[in-house]
Amino acid sequence: MRLTGDVAARLAVVLVLAAVLAARLSDRAAPWGRRWAITKHATRETGIILGLFALWQFAGGLALTHVAGAFERAHTIVSLERFLPLPSELTMQSWALPHDWLIRGANTFYLYAHINSITIFLVWLFVRHRDRYPWARNVLAVSTGLCLLIQLIPVAPPRMLTDLGFVDTAVAFDQSIYGPFGSGIADQLSAMPSVHVGWALFIGYVVVKVSPSPWRWLILLHPVLTVAVVVVTANHFWADGIVAAAIIAAMFAAASALESRRVRSVGSDPAPLPHVAAPR
Repeated sequence: MRLTGDVAARLAVVLVLAAVLAARLSDRAAPWGRRWAITKHATRETGIILGLFALWQFAGGLALTHVAGAFERAHTIVSLERFLPLPSELTMQSWALPHDWLIRGANTFYLYAHINSITIFLVWLFVRHRDRYPWARNVLAVSTGLCLLIQLIPVAPPRMLTDLGFVDTAVAFDQSIYGPFGSGIADQLSAMPSVHVGWALFIGYVVVKVSPSPWRWLILLHPVLTVAVVVVTANHFWADGIVAAAIIAAMFAAASALESRRVRSVGSDPAPLPHVAAPR
């Protein structure tokens, strides 16, 4: 069953209320106090992420209230990319289309990797690197919020530009969550910027920065594969990913600048964030 914005919003409210209750219970001097504290943190953070997901779905639906101009803006992006010039998304898709297994794999990746990867990443970061979790969560929340604000301006994805020769690979292989062109259009006009690419870059950067493992560099395959998939399936333009990358980079730079300013204001290195031991 697909998680909808309405369901995510309701779950977010329930989890935040549960976090408030757990916070009260954790303050009591009882053997269960520590476990209630862990429950408080876990339910609160899960509620925040579900709330972001609900806002993302809401932004896509709100774009439907002013559809006019979505296709014109998409054609403008195509013209701009040709002027720069950037590689043709249409050419990349034409290379992949003759290989059914490749297209089916790309469609499957697009359907499932986005939400599952950010969920697994956040759980990993919360359990293994709790002291860095607030920093990463704040950057994710603000950058996603900025993406959602931009997405209120509707932009059609490449797969809708059939006049240029793009193919909706998910519809062609009966793997679409949207439906055929002209129907089930909800959430389809919020292509700019690409949250898929933004979140993948976010995951790659944080894992490389936080993890001490020598294997951490392999995580960079995730954003590379994500970019390739969204282009081959005609769900995003290069420009969608470039704008998302700029937002993510700007938010990390802003977070770093704020931290440096705080250090200068106190005249010493910041005290390390308290480490909360992972539950056994």
